[in-house]
Amino acid sequence: MRDEWAVSCRDLAGRRRALSVFVSADRVVLIAPPGEAAVLSTLDVGRLRAALRDAVIQVGDAPDLPDDPGAPEADDDLTP
Repeated sequence: MRDEWAVSCRDLAGRRRALSVFVSADRVVLIAPPGEAAVLSTLDVGRLRAALRDAVIQVGDAPDLPDDPGAPEADDDLTP
């Protein structure tokens, strides 16, 4: 089973970069290029969607782990 995906993108200067998606325990992790914005084409957005979908399905197949007590609740207001 695949546990890491890379989605091509470009930074604001047009250089090739990649977004990484992977599963850590029961969480989906998205890593953007360091200090950069990710600019995605329509095709790349579709690839990101597919990678996120596959990761969520994999998380759903993983055994349940206790929630991270430091993680915000889904309805917490995250704005400063």
